[in-house]
Amino acid sequence: MRVSTLSSSLPILPPSPSETRKPQILCNNFTTTHGVSADWAKKSLIGALSGALSFGILFSSPGSIAFQSPTVQSPPPPPSSSLSTKHDSSSELCREDERLVKAETGPEVVTNEGIVEEAWEIVNDSFLDTGRHRWSPQTWKQKKEDILTTSIPTRSKAHDIIKRMLASLGDPYTRFLSPEEFSKMARYDMSGIGLNLREVLEDDGGVKLKVLGLLLDGPAHSAGVRQVKHGNCGPIQSIAVQRQLVARTPVFYRLEQSENGNASVGYMRLKEFNALARKDLATAMKRLQDMGASYFVLDLRDNLGGLVQAGIEIAKLFLKEGETVIYTVGKDVQYQNTIVADTAPLVTAPVIVLVNNKTASASEIVASSLHDNCRAVLVGERTFGKGLIQSVFELHDGSGVVVTVGKYVTPNHRDINGNGIEPDYRNFPAWSDVRQHLSQCKLQQG
Repeated sequence: MRVSTLSSSLPILPPSPSETRKPQILCNNFTTTHGVSADWAKKSLIGALSGALSFGILFSSPGSIAFQSPTVQSPPPPPSSSLSTKHDSSSELCREDERLVKAETGPEVVTNEGIVEEAWEIVNDSFLDTGRHRWSPQTWKQKKEDILTTSIPTRSKAHDIIKRMLASLGDPYTRFLSPEEFSKMARYDMSGIGLNLREVLEDDGGVKLKVLGLLLDGPAHSAGVRQVKHGNCGPIQSIAVQRQLVARTPVFYRLEQSENGNASVGYMRLKEFNALARKDLATAMKRLQDMGASYFVLDLRDNLGGLVQAGIEIAKLFLKEGETVIYTVGKDVQYQNTIVADTAPLVTAPVIVLVNNKTASASEIVASSLHDNCRAVLVGERTFGKGLIQSVFELHDGSGVVVTVGKYVTPNHRDINGNGIEPDYRNFPAWSDVRQHLSQCKLQQG
């Protein structure tokens, strides 16, 4: 019997549009459940997520499931990784954010009908329809009755039935994972190099690795790894990437003068939400304030996210005690949560948050939280729009199902997923306009 929680951080860039100890929750959360019954699996998932949701929230990528490497410290790996189309067996991904509870259990035989019913129960208990309105308890119950009226002769047939059953939900992120696909989750240990890999089948039946995401200025990016294809010919390229065992600061800051020279502006760029983000940004804010900053600019452009808990804690640096950071919404009440600031703000000066179409997930938490609480204006482009909560459940035969179980909404109850956040200004405004905008926002709220 096993319960484990795996998380990952980087969203998949276009062309796609997708804990009982205090964890560092990342932008993707995949909860893997293996137990003696679907009811047990449900209880285990609720226990795992409710523990996390008591202080944080969980995210999913806008595209297909892939695993990415956060930059938090991990158990000592080999000194470097060599990337090529030859595959090594390696330890589980996202090990630094894995909660593992083990208990011994004997072997269990499960029927083909049992596997189908197990997948059905998971969806019935946990699935959240995020707007397509194709799901209802009545139609889902009828689907079970229709499927299980006849025997299912083979395991392959059972898997095909589960695929069709999940496809009928109309949710592109809820889907079936074969035992082979499920096992590949743990094949590549990319922790410490800032890389998101996926196996892709070639026309000749071979398998190659595709780079789906890169952490800007991370070890893989610095070594020359890129998302785009370098060419159709030539030898296989092997790149040695030095692991980054200790997270580097994601914060860059400087003191600037306003255009008219009458005010000092504290500029802070946050590249990602890693283990150092909150501490280092707080240090930057204090130093800039001591240097005389009367305004602040928080640059979240091209920040794809990272540790969700870091995003929550950073938002709290700007908010008054009791103000809402973010809401989570789910079918089950266990997934419904309100996260609020619990301390006084570190700074109270007006803030501009710079955003673009690669401002995603944890960055969108911060941007929407500061915006909706009248603490900042947003300048730039509409943000990425990533905010579904997904979990991965392991079935008894080693296969799995990915299920959308929730989403998150802003303090003003706007659904970010698929919509993003629209900025207040396209171009950098005058600070007098910023003050007026924030003043009007507070009056409207009052």
